[in-house]
Amino acid sequence: MRKMFSAIGITMMLLCSASAALAAAPIKIGALFSVTGPASFLGEPEKNTLELLVKETNARGGINGSKIELVVYDTGGDVTKAVQLANKLIKNDKVVAIVGPSTTGETMAVIPIVEKEQIPLVSCAAGIKITDPVKKWVFKTPANDHVAAEKILIQAEKQKQKNIAILTVTDSFGSSGREQLKLMAAKRGFKIVADEVYAPKDTDMTPQLTKIKAAKPDAIICWGTNPGPAIITRNMQQLGLKVQLYQSHGVASKKFIELATPEAAQGVMLPAGKLAVFDLLKKGDPQAKLLKDYNDSYKKAFGVEASTFGGYAYDGFQLVAAAIKKGATTPAKIRDMIEKNGRMIGVSGIFKMTPTDHNGLDLSAFEMVRIEKGDWAIVR
Repeated sequence: MRKMFSAIGITMMLLCSASAALAAAPIKIGALFSVTGPASFLGEPEKNTLELLVKETNARGGINGSKIELVVYDTGGDVTKAVQLANKLIKNDKVVAIVGPSTTGETMAVIPIVEKEQIPLVSCAAGIKITDPVKKWVFKTPANDHVAAEKILIQAEKQKQKNIAILTVTDSFGSSGREQLKLMAAKRGFKIVADEVYAPKDTDMTPQLTKIKAAKPDAIICWGTNPGPAIITRNMQQLGLKVQLYQSHGVASKKFIELATPEAAQGVMLPAGKLAVFDLLKKGDPQAKLLKDYNDSYKKAFGVEASTFGGYAYDGFQLVAAAIKKGATTPAKIRDMIEKNGRMIGVSGIFKMTPTDHNGLDLSAFEMVRIEKGDWAIVR
């Protein structure tokens, strides 16, 4: 009898040990960010944020007893490299989900891979085509560019600026923004009096701005990411072009003000995530505490303020982590749980993913801000 109880005891111990080992198995999450190269202002804060979150999560014991193992690759902003590294994350590293890439072009190139391999991807890029039409395995955390375009045009309506000029970069982000601006402008009764473009590596947009000046617009909307928009802002000052300049959410960081110079950027308006102005938000704003906590943690770890772009990675991780907390550990279950996650307060806004909306943000994700004396002010 004793032998039987002893055998049962040993068996139970082995089963408990096996269960504990299984519960403690790490969960691998992959990331693709443009840490170096022209889009490093996006990728560096994204990488820093994700590493910080994983470190904090693991220090608390992980998620449901499992530590998070993070595998981050630097794409350098290169589409071909992004595709190669996405394959590596899936086939070699065996990740259950991927956060990133940083740019719209890279994301569009990676989408066919994650759709084929059935791995959830939470992109940190803004282009509307990433999630519209909906792709089963693809989500994204920045608000869609049509939301940013609408936010700008609503402000232009308030200012009675009906004749507008658009100046957009010829990459995926700019092309998508140009398309959305033209669609939204037509819907809202604006007249586009000039439609100019520039290349990502252009260093002087005076020719385009000279044409725009001749068209006598009430306002100019620039759509791109640094350094182009900063150059355009300086060029406008050099030309004495004093009409209202709107920038896209693609430059919603202090780096833009620095590159453009506070003097040239004075009065520029743009839609920005609430992180940029968290200390100016109305009392009781549901995002305020999270934004302050994120900024404080980031500043303590890296010595600089958190950026909107790092916030995209913050939200990407939280969407995946929330799914894992609810018991999802396989790619398919994580995908399903992200889609059914319900309301989630994030850095980029208040998310509500659905089977027909894999972004889950609306106009409330942005505050319209104006640059005043080298800093942000909310346009009330």
